This record gives sequence, C-alpha cells and structure tokens, in this order.
Amino acid sequence: MAANTSTATTQDGHSSTNGLGQGFQDADEVLPQYHIEAQTSLVERPLRSLKYGEAFAVLDSYGDIGVLPGPEGLYFQDTRYLSRLGFTIEDQRPLLLSSVMQDDNGALSVDMTTPDIRIDAHDETTIPRELIAIERTKFLFKGACYDRIGLRNYDSRHWKLKIGVTFDADYRDLFEVRGMDRPVRGKRSVQVANESEVQFRYVGLDEVVRTTSLHFGPKPHRIEPGRAEFEVSLPPGGRTSLFIRVVFESHRAFTSAPAAEKVGEDAAAGLSHAAGSSAGARHPKGLGEGVIFARAYRDARRDLRQLTAGITTIISSNDQFNEAACRATADLYMLASRTPEGIYPFAGIPWYSTVFGRDGIITAMMALWIDPNFAKGVLRYLASTQAKAVDPAADAQPGKVLHETRRGEMAMLGEVPFRHYYGTIDGTPLFVMLAYEYYAVTGDIETIKRIWPALELALTWMNEYGDRDGDGFVEYARDTDKGLENQGWKDSHDSIFHTDGQLAKGPIALCEVQGYVYAAKNGMAKLATLLGHDDLATRLGKEALALRENFDKAFWCEEIGTYALALDGAKKQCAVRSSNAGHALFTGIALPERAASVATNLLSKDGFNGWGVRTIARGEARYNPMSYHNGSIWPHDNALVAMGLARYDLKPEASRIFQGMFDTALYQDQKRLPELFCGFMRRNQRGPVSYPVACSPQAWAAAAPFAFLSACIGLEIQHDRNRIRLRNPTLPDFLEGVSIFNLKLGDSRIDLRVQRYGSDVTVNVLRRVGDAQVSVVK
Repeated sequence: MAANTSTATTQDGHSSTNGLGQGFQDADEVLPQYHIEAQTSLVERPLRSLKYGEAFAVLDSYGDIGVLPGPEGLYFQDTRYLSRLGFTIEDQRPLLLSSVMQDDNGALSVDMTTPDIRIDAHDETTIPRELIAIERTKFLFKGACYDRIGLRNYDSRHWKLKIGVTFDADYRDLFEVRGMDRPVRGKRSVQVANESEVQFRYVGLDEVVRTTSLHFGPKPHRIEPGRAEFEVSLPPGGRTSLFIRVVFESHRAFTSAPAAEKVGEDAAAGLSHAAGSSAGARHPKGLGEGVIFARAYRDARRDLRQLTAGITTIISSNDQFNEAACRATADLYMLASRTPEGIYPFAGIPWYSTVFGRDGIITAMMALWIDPNFAKGVLRYLASTQAKAVDPAADAQPGKVLHETRRGEMAMLGEVPFRHYYGTIDGTPLFVMLAYEYYAVTGDIETIKRIWPALELALTWMNEYGDRDGDGFVEYARDTDKGLENQGWKDSHDSIFHTDGQLAKGPIALCEVQGYVYAAKNGMAKLATLLGHDDLATRLGKEALALRENFDKAFWCEEIGTYALALDGAKKQCAVRSSNAGHALFTGIALPERAASVATNLLSKDGFNGWGVRTIARGEARYNPMSYHNGSIWPHDNALVAMGLARYDLKPEASRIFQGMFDTALYQDQKRLPELFCGFMRRNQRGPVSYPVACSPQAWAAAAPFAFLSACIGLEIQHDRNRIRLRNPTLPDFLEGVSIFNLKLGDSRIDLRVQRYGSDVTVNVLRRVGDAQVSVVK
C-alpha cells in the first residue's frame, strides 16, 4: 500500500482509504474514524466463511482459526468468541489438498494429508507423506460450531499418532479486531470443566457474561486450558474421527436468564436469537459427539432447504455463469438471518455481519424477482426499528430509517455509536422506494397497510428533517463529531469533494439521493391512490415533478457532460464525474435527453476500466484506484448503473457492464463477486486487482448478478396487470441462452427460455401454471 494511503473504515463499518490521486492531503486530514488496521491483506490467503443467524466464522483454508494474524475467529453478536483453533498431527500442520465451501455454503469441506513425519528422533522412524488422509467438515448451527476431523490410514502398516488441538478465546469486540484500542476491558477466565470440556468466560464492562465451551469427542488423552491431545491408533485401512463442538452464549451477569431473554435489547433491535443463540446447541446428556454432529448436520441441511424452497432459479448456456449464479444464491441465503419480521440479509463478512438499512434495501431490490421474501422481511424490520425521536448521538430523527445496529460490548457501552445508529441520508427514501417496488411485483397490500404508518413517517422525515433548508433537496450533516461525516453510500470521510480536491462542506445534497426521493414520492403516490389517499397522491405527484425539474437545473453540469456528484452547503456543484450519476438513471429522475451523455461518461475510458464502472472517474482530483470510494469498482453500484441504463433502453451499455462483471467473477475465488476491487485499467492476460480488506461474501454483491440479468432482458413483473413483460431483451456475448424457472406472479408460476441468435433474442414459455400473461416488447 502506498505511503500516502491508509486503510480505514467509515462509521457503518465500511473500510476506506484516504489516499489522494494527485498526491496531496489536506492539512486538517487525520486518520479517519474507526480505522481498520491492514498489516496483512485478506487477499494473501483464501479465507472461508460460515454463518448462521447472528454468528459467523472466518477460517483459513485448513478450517483453522488464528494460526496466522488476521480477522479469523468465531464471532457472535460482534464479539470474537474463539480466537484460535489449530489442528496438528505429530506437532506438524497437515498438507492441504483442497478446501471448498459446499455448493450451498452449508459447510466447509477440507481434504488434507500428513506431511513427512519423524515419529522418533532416536530410531528415525518416519511416516512418509500422503499415507494418512484427513477429511474435515465444519458448519455453524444454532449457537455452536461443529467440527469433524476424519482420518484414514492407506498404509499397510499400523500407526499410532498424536493429534493436537490448540485453542483460545480473546472476546475482542469486532471493532477491536479492526484495530481500535481499549484502555480497559472486562475479566476473562478459563477452566477445564471436565475430562472432555474446556470453558472460557468473559465478564464484560457491559455486565454481560460471554462463554465459550469446547466439547471434545472422544475424550482427549490430555486436556488443559489451551490444548487438547489425542492418541490415535490406525491399523491398515483403519478409520477414526475426532469431534470438536464449540458452544457460545451470553447472559446478563448475576442472572441465570438465557441470552435470548436478556442480552442486546432484542425487542428493540428486532433480531431473533433463535437463529444464533446456544439453545440449539444443547443436547441430551449421554449422547456421543459423533451422534450430536450427525443430528446437527441433518437439521442444518433441512433448515437451509426450507429457507430456499420455492425460489426462482436460473440455468444458462454458460457453465461458468451457472457456477457464479449458484454461488451468489448460496451467499444470499447464508447471509440471510431470521428476525421476527422475516428474513434479513446481513451486509457481509467479516466486518458487517449485522443489519444495515441501506445494504438490506438494495440487496432486496436486486433480488426482488428471485425471492420477494427478502424485501418483505427488510420492509417490516426497518419499519419496526424506525426512529421515533430526536437523538443527536445516534443521528436520529422521527421517521428516519435505521442505518446499522451492533450488539457488541463497545456498542452497548457507547464506545462506538452503532448500537442503533441512523446516520444515513438515503436509507429512508430507499425504504419507501422498496415498498412500492415490492407491491408492484407481489400485490401484497396487507404488508403495505401494515407498514403504512412507517411510510408516512418516512415521507414526513424527507420533507422536514431531510430537507434542512427548504429548497426541495434532501441534505445531510452529522449531528455530533462522532457521527458519520458523509452519509450516502459513499460514506468515506473524503468521498465528496470539489474539482480541486477540496472536501465539500455541508449540508450536502447528493446526486443519487435526490433520485431516490423522486422515486420514493412517485411510488408513494401510487400506493396512496390504492389506499384511497387521493389528496396525498396528488401532492406527491406534483412534488416529484418539481423535484425532477429542479434537479436537472441544479445538478446538470454541461462542462463534464453528466450530473454533478453533489451540491455543497452553499449550493455549489461538486462537478466531479462519478458513478452516482448512474443512479439518476436507475431512479428515473434523469431527463431522457441527458441519458446518452451520462452513459457515454460512465462507459468512457476514464469511467469504465474494462471490468466495471469506477466510483470516481480517472483524472478527478481525488481519484485513486486503490481507494474505497474514490476510484474503486463495486459490483452493486455497477448493477444499479446497469439497471439505470436499461431503464433508458441503453441495453448495449448495460450488457457491456454485465460482461465486465462476469469476467471479474471468473478470476475470483469460488467465482464470488467481492464487495469491491481496485479500479486499475484492465490489462491483457491479467485479472482485476483485489482490494485488501474487501468483504466476501457481501450481500449486495451477491445480488448483483440477478440485477444484471434482469436489466439486460428487461424483466418487468407487473402484478396489477397480471403480466410478465420483457422489454427489448438482450443478452451479452457470453450467454447464448438463459432458462428461468419458477418465476412467480401471484398464484402463477412461469418457466421461460430467453435465447440469443446473433443480435436477436427470442422468448419462449416453457411452463405456465396459472393465468399470468407473458409479453415481449421491442
């Protein structure tokens, strides 16, 4: 990393950099808040992620934790409950053969073998490598991490081996793992509970007791607070298995009540401990660890099948795209957490495995045609957690939609302001925007009626608190110096600036946010008409029309040929070329006569690097291809841009972005699109350049492939007309055909085949259950 850059994180946990493309730095710029230390890159070694409910695990390729420095760990409610778990055979690490996530992300499967091992230094007894096969399976389920290590002897000789397992639990808050220092911490203890169990205990400053119990089977030959040893006897062809079950839970100090009743203000947060607590990890006494493992594995598979039952699926002519789509689907449902309001896609692993309002809404929008249950869960959850009062410390005002919620010790103590944090300017209009889109696809008027008071309150927030100066635009400015400096999706401290590189002073009106407000008011007007609020519908229609006209006057910048990034507090344009202008296409606020110029700007060599559209165009003052928001490439951002291009019937441009993102996926581990990657220009015979601390998986990156596909084929699900329409469908060169199965419209189910013949595309109905109509418009 260059000397003038430092990896950091914004207040929502999203990391950033303060590197400046022109090699300058403001005198008042210091290390941004909530810094993520990055002495090592996550790109250096592949990491594996598991998740269930509020728990997640970050593992190395062996399935180990903490053998090398990094973010590895077993986490629950933003706390690391296990910081080390290492496996050795005769004090040596095995040789890795393969390490793969199962296709549905349900478990990690690792194949290893023994290295050349010297058993006895005196008689030089050795085991040649590759004689003992080691197969490891790990998964998370209801408050426990299950680990099976199977060994098989392929030698003709009998071998006795020493297996070692080292472990530790540091109970670091996630923000500590990211690099924050704490002068005072709680008290930690560890004890050997019995001949096959070790217990760690941490009493936090928040008076929460967090415990980690490691259960071993069979009984170790030696056990101590940080290590267990097994003696394994393997005859020729013999097999055996070792089991490690790590149970994690929390409860208030001085009470025996379980975490599900006492920790984390569950009712206020709306999170379900049933999907993450230790209740499911308790088993009847007398059961062997092998039986416990098998039962949990069976139940976990059933749970995952239930979650994904009935979703829309796709199969294409391109096997590699099929792999990428399958991985994206698996990632979406791994990140999905059950709440009392429905499923909610947590933002990403490792830094954002919690509710984020903006991330959840955009993920639900892009996946709406695959599974509208995401949108339903997001809408109901965000309605239930909507701010009801003014709270400057949380950047909250009545009607504002939640930005982020955290459950760790530092958040509970107020050391970081994320317990329930509302510092986002776009979450509230996006919430209303999603509500209409969800209704348009599903016709679920009952959900709309249920959240209608929240929608009205969100509308009031936009007009009163959001529009700080009454000019019709929604602006932001943080309420305290602990709040997020920038509150759009590009929320790095240096992401909004002028042509000379000077940071914009607030209140700031972002380009894309005005588009979200425009779409929200149009959608709300239609919902109001449905519910008989005709006066409201008329008023909103007029407001949306006026906003579109005023937006063009204030934001269009002829000098750069696109919409300005933002307006500062003096209403001066930040005349910077950015991907934000593509969101103006996505929402429809852009005038039709501007669309071609915006598209040309986005797809120019400065905007498009061959893999995707950069957040900030090359040549702008703060452009840096290694930065978080000032020159990098984000798949979800590109997906929204592609949807915007398709909206204005710029399908070749949308297909070009889709092609670049598909090519990107081919270079990624497991063909998984990452949170972001660097914006360096594409070069022959070389893949895209990775970002050092990007999350993978990330929810809105996982949903992006489905948005690209729907944009290119022009998919529109119109419940009010009982019609599925494909508007001017096209397919990129890497796809000759795509079959879509179980596409839902009311009670109807449709299977479609979209086939490309040169530049022409045909659509055939393969199966129809119900009376929904399918039409193609060119």
